[in-house]
Amino acid sequence: MPRIKYISHLKIRLKLYGCTNRPFYHIVVMPHKKPRQGKELEQLGTYDPMPNMFNEKLVSVNFERIQYWLGKKAEISRPVEHLLGLCGFLPIHPTSYLEATRNRKKMAEAEQNKEEKAESGS
Repeated sequence: MPRIKYISHLKIRLKLYGCTNRPFYHIVVMPHKKPRQGKELEQLGTYDPMPNMFNEKLVSVNFERIQYWLGKKAEISRPVEHLLGLCGFLPIHPTSYLEATRNRKKMAEAEQNKEEKAESGS
């Protein structure tokens, strides 16, 4: 009788491709104890974190396969959970709200500094 290979504790996470200054990621399913560059079970999508000429970061995801693996009790890593929240597949991750608040605060401070420089220069 053939042995049935049971894979427990699956994780949906990012696998790094690309080079040092040009990262590119595949969204993959793999056992959680495997190293990041280990053999994956299936590729579910891609993520390009470098902005293109339109200042967009590109993500492509196969939502049907993600639903399948979630049904198989696969866990989702935090960066993938963040991406899927921004895609609208999951609720928005709380860190997205924190990051947006920090960005708004930085922009307001930069605008205020710009106005102060304009007033002092006149």
